[in-house]
Amino acid sequence: MDPRQRPYRSVLYIPGSRDRALEKARNLPVDAIIFDLEDAVSADEKDNARETLKAALAVGGYGARVKIVRINGLDTEWGRADAEAVRNMDADVVLLPKVNAASDVDELAKITGDLPIWAMMETPRGMLNAAEIAAHPLTAGFVMGTNDLAKELQTRFRPDRLPLMTSLGLCLLAAKAEGIVIVDGVYNAFKDAEGLAAECEQGRDMGFDGKTLIHPAQVDVANTAFAPTESEIDLARRQIQAFQEVKAQGQGVAVVDGKIVENLHVETAREILAKAEAILDLQAG
Repeated sequence: MDPRQRPYRSVLYIPGSRDRALEKARNLPVDAIIFDLEDAVSADEKDNARETLKAALAVGGYGARVKIVRINGLDTEWGRADAEAVRNMDADVVLLPKVNAASDVDELAKITGDLPIWAMMETPRGMLNAAEIAAHPLTAGFVMGTNDLAKELQTRFRPDRLPLMTSLGLCLLAAKAEGIVIVDGVYNAFKDAEGLAAECEQGRDMGFDGKTLIHPAQVDVANTAFAPTESEIDLARRQIQAFQEVKAQGQGVAVVDGKIVENLHVETAREILAKAEAILDLQAG
């Protein structure tokens, strides 16, 4: 489904090694889950995590949630085994950390075949090569790794994320140019709902499809922020109706609430209604 329509409002990281977390995730109202074999799993648990996750995915029960598995980098001692394991798991997407160039996607695809690949965008070189990474035939999404990126850029934390804006913008441009999913980085203070809401609003205004999350307590905030509001849905319906009426009269421009409505506005209105309907379908499922 087109990422402009398929909801990716909430994308929750879950440790691939923890049975309890894997079980709980089956009932969380998230749009997608990143089953993590990388940062959330200690070195001595890497091998067990693969088997634990494979078994959980085989059992199923995750419904319409997109199942994404983040592997360790192919330059680590665990990466190749992770990739080979994911190829035989019931996963929808494989997520590759620290992607620097399209050649990194090529290397993973040699192992995982035609499984869609999402790229963790979290290095300066990755930012500079965002366009070529997004254009790779198997790249289906970007995940912003803002913690690692901030570390590499040696930035200071600011609530407005000004030091990261160039990087976020480059990745957004690349993702939108290729029509792939792009989800924003995590918000670390998981008990700060107000701060999370503000960062979600910023990300939504910029054009992100959703937010990666580190705790179930963050899900409702992200789902609300990245869903069309009732007023947006109402306006979209009225714009479509008004445009259809003037089009029937041989005209190409309508006016709604004192503002011009052209065909481009109608396309956006239809995307809003399609996304709202898709969210309802997910909730019903």
